[in-house]
Formats: sequence, structure tokens, C-alpha cells
Amino acid sequence: MTIQFTLNGRPQSLECRLGENVQTLLHSMGYHSVRNSDDSWGFAGSDVILFNGELINASLLIAAQLEGAEVKTAEALGEWNQLSLVQQAMIDVGVVQSGYNDPALALILTELLERIPQPNRDEIDDALSGLFSRDAGYQQFYEVVELAVKRLNDPDYTQQFAPEFRDDLAVVGKNCPKIDSAKMVQAKPCYVEDRIPANACVIKVLRSPHAHAWIKHLDVSKAEALPGVVSVITHKNCPDIPYTPGGQSAPEPSPLDRRMFGQKMRHVGDRVAAVVAESVEIAEQALKLIDVEFDVLEPVMSIDEAMAANAPIIHNEPIEYGVGAPDDLEEQNRNADPREGKLIVNFPIGCFPRKNIAASVRGHIGDLDKGFAEADVIIERTYESKQVQQLPVETHICYSYMDGDRIVMHDSTQVPWHVRRQVAKILGVKQNKVHIVKERVGGGYGSKQDILLEDVCAWATWTTGRPVYFHHTREEEFICNSTRHVAKVTVKLGAKKDGTLTAIDMDFRANTGPYGNHALTVPSNGPALSLPLYPCDNVDFRVTTYYSNICPTGAYQGYGAPKGNFALTMAMAEMAEELGIDHLDMVEKNRVVEGQELKILAAIGEGKMPTSAPKVHSCALEPILREGRKLIEWDSPKHADGEWKVGRGVAIIQQKSGIPDIDQANCRIKMASDGTFIVHSGGADIGTGLDTVISKLTAEVLCCPMDEITVHSGDTDHAPFDKGAYASSGTCFSGNAAKRAAEAMRDKILKCGSEMLEEPVEDVEIVAPGLVKGKKGEVSYFDIAHKAESGTGWGQLLASGCFITPEFAFPYGANFAEVAVNTRTGEIRLDKFHALLDCGTPVNPDLALGQIYGASMRAIGHSLYEELIYDDNGVPVTRDLKSYGAPKIGDIPRDFKAVLVPSDDPVGPYGAKSISEIGVNGAAPAIASAIHDACGVWLRDWHFTPEKILQGLNKL
Repeated sequence: MTIQFTLNGRPQSLECRLGENVQTLLHSMGYHSVRNSDDSWGFAGSDVILFNGELINASLLIAAQLEGAEVKTAEALGEWNQLSLVQQAMIDVGVVQSGYNDPALALILTELLERIPQPNRDEIDDALSGLFSRDAGYQQFYEVVELAVKRLNDPDYTQQFAPEFRDDLAVVGKNCPKIDSAKMVQAKPCYVEDRIPANACVIKVLRSPHAHAWIKHLDVSKAEALPGVVSVITHKNCPDIPYTPGGQSAPEPSPLDRRMFGQKMRHVGDRVAAVVAESVEIAEQALKLIDVEFDVLEPVMSIDEAMAANAPIIHNEPIEYGVGAPDDLEEQNRNADPREGKLIVNFPIGCFPRKNIAASVRGHIGDLDKGFAEADVIIERTYESKQVQQLPVETHICYSYMDGDRIVMHDSTQVPWHVRRQVAKILGVKQNKVHIVKERVGGGYGSKQDILLEDVCAWATWTTGRPVYFHHTREEEFICNSTRHVAKVTVKLGAKKDGTLTAIDMDFRANTGPYGNHALTVPSNGPALSLPLYPCDNVDFRVTTYYSNICPTGAYQGYGAPKGNFALTMAMAEMAEELGIDHLDMVEKNRVVEGQELKILAAIGEGKMPTSAPKVHSCALEPILREGRKLIEWDSPKHADGEWKVGRGVAIIQQKSGIPDIDQANCRIKMASDGTFIVHSGGADIGTGLDTVISKLTAEVLCCPMDEITVHSGDTDHAPFDKGAYASSGTCFSGNAAKRAAEAMRDKILKCGSEMLEEPVEDVEIVAPGLVKGKKGEVSYFDIAHKAESGTGWGQLLASGCFITPEFAFPYGANFAEVAVNTRTGEIRLDKFHALLDCGTPVNPDLALGQIYGASMRAIGHSLYEELIYDDNGVPVTRDLKSYGAPKIGDIPRDFKAVLVPSDDPVGPYGAKSISEIGVNGAAPAIASAIHDACGVWLRDWHFTPEKILQGLNKL
């Protein structure tokens, strides 16, 4: 059919299919702002357009409805090289992080201000009620509107919404636009889906409807015969190579227990077959032609079920060890089933598959029995978490094609070098034959540390020679993506009457689901990132991770810390009540302090123990708790309002800034012919602003403007190795590598400049804006670059930097919450949430605040709204954003504050530490302890619901 309409002010006449989806149509026309985040449910708002002057989700329209209509997309805002008023306000406030649906935000706010030039908060909430933002936390959206309104009256108006730090530095600690924010907010091509050509084939996967089953019969011949089908991949024709999806250091500290396709299904959504076809429609038709029969097995869904003596065995394949094989390995393999492939353990990680144990570890310091004997009060409690999803607004996506005998993959990933290594292994080629291009990432939060579709995409291209893309639907994100590990944590505390801890015992049990990626490292971080908050001489911990048939788990921000911190913080709160001590006073009495040696961390590793007990080089918890107590009015009366009772809670938190003795980052800088700089950083910017950090650190060292620095990152051909964006390592590791490369470049510039000035190198210095100045004269970077590349010069100036360290840089913080609980209905209202964090020197203060708001809101969502729910057969029933319960702008606390409290850390660059991950660690215990303070109910499993409140009050 032919339709005629006006698009962004220009007449259009298009041929399209009957019933064609408008979102798909506009995106195929090159309007990249119109994106699909939610399988056309109209929940996320990433596809919003103006349709005859009204905001509407394009995915809820069919093409025929465009006839005669006037359509406007976010591309119509501003000009090619000039931002609109709202777009500029978004960048100046610092809300652009992953950027995936920020063009939609700009369009919505522009329409709002045209209708209501001075909107109030309720009107802003109403306008944005249809937009889902996972990374920005919504709070700064009000500041965007405030700034845009003021600029409507005064175009030159400026306002600083974030504090600045370090008067002794030029750009570090100061607010500046994120260097990629303009192209994101203007919807210029920068994501994987923007790179896919029209002739690319698509992958669609047939997935198991059963949580635990054998494929009894599989016939793909009808699908293969369908015109337009290029290939069908099953367990019969894929590489028989065990691997782990976890993108971690090699050798991986996870069991290699996954095959591209297997005969045994271990969760609903497990791969049965993949169709490679020339269109989505053909691929979906082919899936229906695949004939498959299952032999259904009993599913194992919980930790208790996995532990049972007669539990079904999830992994019964033959086990092999790289090193350190146990003496009874032959016995373990006696009844193994070779149909399952094989399971490889690189080195001993406490893996006992026949007991459904994927990994386990134990450690201790001091004398636990002695510590409990010295205690006046002993309590023991068990705390449980539920399964939650990362929910990046951009679902997982990869596009691959052949370049001669090399495969090139454009990938939305946090770990390009680990993807290259895994893909090369699976294809059976050397790594120089694999080129990974990390595009802009529309949210990851750990889920894109796992390699979940790159293996199939690579194999499809390698075996067919065709360009291929694989793009998860939102439903696939829920059933076959990585999620947060489920945990059951028992904590036993001993304390003196004055509140001094004498002993801590933690038994951390985790549910890893069907595969063991991160099965050692995530649960180990439960004790590793909670126990050091309360240093105690007598500590014992045990970590055991169990296989089950829930949907897969993996890396998620916080990486074990939220569950360990919830258990230990709640136990501390319960102990404080037993002792009659104020919870915050109990925290102050036992918390970690600057300069302290963390002995317990010498007993906890991530596949490798620390060389010595780490020391706390910087810690701002003292001013954080002092300021937090004041902000939340901790000691003031709590005013009840009828059935609504008010309570306050607190949780202190910590994280790492990378993994010492394991992580490595590299950077390379070259001076261009005019004295500007090209920086090749291995770091993977996933929306956190890491490229901006790299640019700032380079500019700070070289005393040059930031716009004279261009950063290329995350490309395995053109940048040096970096382990990737996880473990909060970006600023500390990738940033330090860039700083060292810049310092090496500075030394070369000084040497060359001194020769040109004919002055000793000790008599010259670098000064802004890009000059070498001596006692007699000065020479510009331009002149140095020109001389370097001349026939009598030194050669182009090149420098590199590598960063490794045995030292830890710990960020610290505290979350304060005030809740109101309705004792009749059980309703929980989060009225105040204050997140105060110490990230050392904030390199980008405005972006750091955005990271805190986003992380806090994700944690609030996990605490109050979100849960993956299964039926009695292990089938997940929450498969879309709406039923899952992700929070939107109407769910944020009315009083929502993020506060940066600086410290100076000797490990990080210019004293900086990480910020993006720590913010998810404290909301649950802060809210739960506030709930108890309000109504006397201890909620020991989360998330928290009205039903649990009423049960605790014996009203249900």
C-alpha cells in the first residue's frame, strides 16, 4: 500500500506492507530516535513520536494510520549542529548517561513546555509517566525543566546544579558536558541497531517451554526448506565446546558448563534451535515449522530444593579440571551422562555438580568460638532476596559480518576483549581473526558483561558468510538474560552490652540458576563487600552457590554486595534493638575507619586471594554519617498521621574500584600533526561517562583544552587491552592508564620542547593552553608536532600507559530512608531517600550525581516493586516491563537527594574512586530498617510488600 503523510515538516509518500508497525517503519527510514524497548507494549516510551500534535508510542500504530497525518520525531528538535533548548538543558544538567531513550525524553519535555511554559511537579510527572529510564533515576529531570524554563525567558541563563571540587585542578572535579551526549540526545547513529544494513540476516531462537527437560526428538528439515531461511543451528551442528557466558578474566573463575546448544534444557528459555533467515517474518515462520518433543524432568527452583538429598541433578556431564583435580574425580564421573557434553573447571573453585554446587569457598579470621563466648548477646537471623532483572532500556544486540577472512562484530557489550577471546575459542580461530567494535551501550548494569548472544551470531556469520544480527526481545531479556543471583544468608552476631561486636558468622547461600557464570565471584562478594564495613577480630564465612532451573543469573551492579549488605545491616539493626541502642549509634561504634587494615579481606578472593590484608586509604564515612543524620533529621520526633506510622532507617555501604592483582587497563596517546591528541583507551564506556573521564584526565595532565582531545575506546583492533567495564574499575583502572599515558606524553613533549627552545628540560614546563614554556621563550604543541613529523624530527609522538595495582580504593557511602507505613492496608510510602557517597574526588560531579540517582532508583525498585515470578512448573510469568513492576517517575521519593562527600584516595587518579555501582547496595536495608522503626515489623526477605507488612502485624 502507498501512504502519504508529513514527517518532520516534509511530505512523504511511502510503499509499505499492510499492518506494518510504525516504529519499525520509521526506524528503517533512518529515524533512530524511534526505538523498541518493550516488544511494542507501549510502556518504555523509547518510541514516542508526535502524531497530529499528540504524543503517542509509534509501536502502537500501524502504517495505515499515518495516512494524511503530521508526524514529528526527536530528529526535528534543533539542527544538525545545534541543540534545541531542551536538549542543551539535558546535557548541561548531566542527565544523559546511556542515552538510549533520551531523544524521547527531549521530545516529551519539548511538547510539555509548548503546552505549559511553567509546569509544576505534578504536570512534569504526568508528561513523563510514559517514559521508562533505568539509568538516570528521574530526579534530575526536574532540573532539566527548571533550566529550560529559565532559558525560555533568558537564553543566556546559566546555573550550576552540581557542586565542583579541587580548586587546584583545571578540569577534574568540574562540571562539563559528557563528550558523547550531543550525538545521543540528537539520535545520531551510535548504537548497534543503527549500524545494521537492510540486507543483514536475522537470528530468531526457538526456546524451551520447560524448566528442565531433554530434547527427545528434533526435526528442523521443514524450517530449512522454507525459502529465505539461510541456516538452522542446533546441538547437532554447533561447536561442541564448553564455555561460560561470564566475561571475566582468563582462566575464568566459573565452571565452563554451557554449550552453544545442548540436548538438555535447563531453564524456560534455554536454546533449542536458531534460525538464520533473510527477514524477521521468515525466521518467525520457520520457528513454527521446527518439530520438537521433550522428555520433561522435575525442576529445581530454590536453594532448599537444590540442597535436598534426592534433588534432580542439574549438571551430570563428565567433569574435567585444568589444574587441581580432586582425588575422587573418577568417582564423580562414574555415572555421568555424556549426552550433556562436558563440564570443565579451570582450577579448584569448590565445584561439586553432583551435589548441585557450582562453587563454594570458606574463610575465617580469629577465633569464632572465643568471640561468641565473650558476647553478652547473641542473635541469629536468616535473610532472603528475590530474583530481579537489570532491565537495560536497550536489549542485548549484536551484528556481525565477514571482512575477508576476519569476522567483525558490532556489539553492545561491557567486555569487548572478553567477547573476542570467547568468540575466537568457540569458532576455533586465533584472536587476530576477530574484531569487536563496542558501540554505545544503552544500559548494561552488569548484564552486558555476560556473553549471551555473540556466540550464536558469530557462528551464524562464520558458517554462512552472511551479515547477521541477533537482537533480544524484551521477553527474551526476562527468560534467557542474566539476572541477579538469589541469596539466602544466615548471620549470627555476638556483641557486648555497649554494642561492641565480638563475633560475626555468615553463611551465604546463592542460587545461580542453570549455569555457573559468576557462581564463585558474585556470592563471594556478598561477605567481601559487607563484612569489612564492621571490622571484627573473629569472623567466619561460608559461600555455597547452587545450580537450579530458574532463569539464568550473572553479573549485576553491586555484584553480591546488596545481598550481603542487606543481611549484615539488618542483623546489626536487630542487634541494636536487642541491646536498646540506637541503630545509627551502633553503626558509628563498629564501622570501618580510615587507615584501618581489613583483615577479613585477606581471606576472601575472586579466584585469587589478595597478597596481603588491604588497608583503607580513604574513607569519608564520618562526615557522611554526620551530614546524613542532619539531613534526614534522624533525632527529631516522628509524626504519625492516623494509620500512617513514620520510621527512619540507615545503611552504610562500600564497593571496590576494580580488582587488585587481577585487573589491568591500558591506554595509548598519539599527537596529531597540529598538536591535538588522539587517545586510544581500552576502557568500555557503557554510559557512565568513562570516555569523558579519559578526556579530562588527559587534558589535566597535558594542560590543553578538552576539545583538542578525541577518545577512541572499546575497539579491539584500535585500542590496547582493558579487562572491561565491571567491578567499578573504569575511573580507577582505565582512568589511571590514561593518566599514565598522558604523563608519558608530557615527558616526551617536555624533552622535545626543551630541544626546540635550547633550554635544559628541567627549566621548561607545560602550561595551558598547550605550550612548553621556558625561561627564555615558549613553543606550542603545534610547533612540536610539526617538527616531530618533519624529515629532521623525532617521529610522531606516541605514548602508552598501563595500570595494575595490589592496592584497593574503596568508595564508601550511606543511605538514609524515611518511610510511612499504613498499619491498616500495609502500604509502604517512601517519603525520603538520601544517598551520600564518597567517591574520592568526583571527576564529573554532575554525571556522578546522575549515577547515584540511577543506582538508588534501581535499588529502590528491587526493594519495593520488582520480582521475577514463576508458576508451579518453573515457568516465569513476569515477561514484560509492565507486569514485572519496574519503577517510573511517579514512584520516586518526594524528597530524593544525592550528595557527594569528597575524600582523597592515593590509588585513584587525582584521588578519584568509583561511583556507578556502590549506589545499589544500601536501599533495601535502609528501607527495611525504616519499616521496622515505623511499625515494629522485621521484613527479612525482599522485596517488601503490603502483604508482608500485614503478615508481620498478624492482620493477614
